[in-house]
Amino acid sequence: MRNAGFTYLGVLILLAIISLTATASIQVGSIAQRRVAEEELLAIGGEFRSALASYAASSLPGQKRSPSKLDELLRDPRYPVTRRHLRKLYADPITGKDSWGLIMAADGSGIIGVHSLSEENPIKIANFEPPFEKFANKPSYRHWVFQP
Repeated sequence: MRNAGFTYLGVLILLAIISLTATASIQVGSIAQRRVAEEELLAIGGEFRSALASYAASSLPGQKRSPSKLDELLRDPRYPVTRRHLRKLYADPITGKDSWGLIMAADGSGIIGVHSLSEENPIKIANFEPPFEKFANKPSYRHWVFQP
């Protein structure tokens, strides 16, 4: 009968270890998932950055150099023939939403940059590839501004 108490105690300890391991696995999985979302944000932000630069570069003298809304990157309204600067409007991989923070030109004439609306602290804080070196040590994803 004495062994039954030890077996019960052993099962309780085993359950505690399994619970701790499962909790740690979930946390590690969450961090890994966020790292993937960060890499996606950098890739998508790079697409927006390139699209805004393309829009500005294709401006003829007298035309506005930045779009009024992001949809204009999909089909440039300044030309009768379809001209695309961006394949599609991407969702923010950090928030999962279609909305982005917009950086407007000083005179309010159009969009010159985009950023995530997330206030979360980034996992990546250093060793950014060009042209994203300025993202080092930023306090939130909102401060990762993608502009040409």
